[in-house]
Formats: sequence, C-alpha cells, structure tokens
Amino acid sequence: MAAMLQVTATVPTETRQAFDHWYQTEHLPDAQKAFGVKTAFRGWDTVDLTKHHAFYLFDSIEQANQVLTGDALQTLIAEFDRVWQSQVSRQRSIINITQDLTVKPIQS
Repeated sequence: MAAMLQVTATVPTETRQAFDHWYQTEHLPDAQKAFGVKTAFRGWDTVDLTKHHAFYLFDSIEQANQVLTGDALQTLIAEFDRVWQSQVSRQRSIINITQDLTVKPIQS
C-alpha cells in the first residue's frame, strides 16, 4: 500500500507571500523530482493561517522511509535552510496509507 510524506511548515505572516511563491516555483517541483514521486501537492491551513502543508505520495512505506534517510532529502533541507534560515520551522511525518477509496475507471 502507498505512503505519504507530509511536511508542515510554520510560516510567519510577513513571509507568507514570498514563501508561497518560492515553494510553488522551486521547492515543490524540486522535491517531486528528487523524491521520484508522481504526485506532490500543497496548501495552506484554513484554521491556522501560518501553517503550510506539503504532501508527497509514494508507492510504498519502504520507499517513503528511504527518502527520510537519503541524500535527496538532505539536499532539499540544506536549500530550505539556506533560503529561509530560521524564519520557517517545519515538521515531517510519514503516513502509512491503510485504506484508499479512490474511484478507478472501469476497464471494458
């Protein structure tokens, strides 16, 4: 079954616009490519407006766990830290997907 990496960042209000642009144009595409995932998406929390969530969908829990210890993540962390220094904090979680009700097309 699939797994998902979730990254939650806490972004100060005065940094939100610049962070949003950077994540959209640089970081999300770079991470999608570096992790080798087909699906990567992100958005802003509607309750706590300082929270930004990014999600990366992997084919397996093993693949997701390998990313946590791999060079690709370390490279992305270094770039994130270079750009945002200590302005933006973040937290990572691996979610083991145990049920998926995605509607699949019927094949004839």
